[in-house]
Amino acid sequence: MSDQEVVRNIEAVLDQIRPNIQMDGGDIEFVEFREGTVYVRLQGACVGCPSAIYTLTLGVEEALKDQVAQVHSVALVD
Repeated sequence: MSDQEVVRNIEAVLDQIRPNIQMDGGDIEFVEFREGTVYVRLQGACVGCPSAIYTLTLGVEEALKDQVAQVHSVALVD
């Protein structure tokens, strides 16, 4: 699978997760995929929220790793 296909799959998973994040006033933006790591930026109410790390690791990272085999981790960027 090409990197372009992997990115499309990552974006599709993020689109599935996004409504849940938006319900709490936040959002998530895909930044890049490099060497098995998905880089994302949290927005809105997620910025500075103490629960954001749980959303990122238990929600976003788990969903991505489960649905996109090439994903090994998710990292937050500013």
